[in-house]
Amino acid sequence: MQSIFISGAAQGIGAAIATLFHQQGYKVGIYDINISQAEQLAQQLGNNAKAGLLDVSDYAQWQAALTEFTAWAGELNILVNNAGILYSGAFENTDIQSHHRTVDINIKGVLNGCHAALPFLKTASFARVINLSSASAIYGQPDLVSYSASKFAVRGITEALDIEWKKYGIRVLDVMPLFVQTAMVKNMDAASIDNMGVHLTASDVAKDVYSRARAKDTLFTATHLPVGLKTKVLFGLSSVSPQFVNRLSNLLIARRK
Repeated sequence: MQSIFISGAAQGIGAAIATLFHQQGYKVGIYDINISQAEQLAQQLGNNAKAGLLDVSDYAQWQAALTEFTAWAGELNILVNNAGILYSGAFENTDIQSHHRTVDINIKGVLNGCHAALPFLKTASFARVINLSSASAIYGQPDLVSYSASKFAVRGITEALDIEWKKYGIRVLDVMPLFVQTAMVKNMDAASIDNMGVHLTASDVAKDVYSRARAKDTLFTATHLPVGLKTKVLFGLSSVSPQFVNRLSNLLIARRK
């Protein structure tokens, strides 16, 4: 029985991932800064689900959580770096501490998770990392500056480690959803969400994470997986369109009505 460790798994996309993988017979680690909510989900799932405390910005907590989980599960097969936060609105209207917190959780959290997990992944019979990136990593998004920047960083980490860790037989992949129906996008102050809409569910993203976990390791296995039709179109166009066209399209997407 393979195992999966998910950060930020107490609610939203993380909870949907935990639920789906548990249904598919995996041992599931539900780790979150909200320990009570994580424990509640683990109890709902039952056997082969374990909850634990994890502040992803704290490297020592990562080490403790992964050691605890691996001792329980037997080995660590899949790491999902899901934990993330979002602040929206004009860049200057968001206090600098909030921008820094976005970096601490969305970027440092992924760096911490990958770095702390490598010793466990290297000894596993099968090992894979799946990061939660975003359509915001296709082109910088106004009113979501630090969030968009953080997801560009996740995209870069994914690409670099997918090449670097080939020597260990570890694929590092990501999923790139547009806006998802979770608490994170409620009351967002960004024109792009009004213009693009919210059409994806947490279950939609979880299904694509599962496909990433099951994907064969070949030269043709894409490092990035856009989630949803709109993201696929934007991702495809960005790779072939001139830069000024990409900028213009994002100006239109971000235009306030």
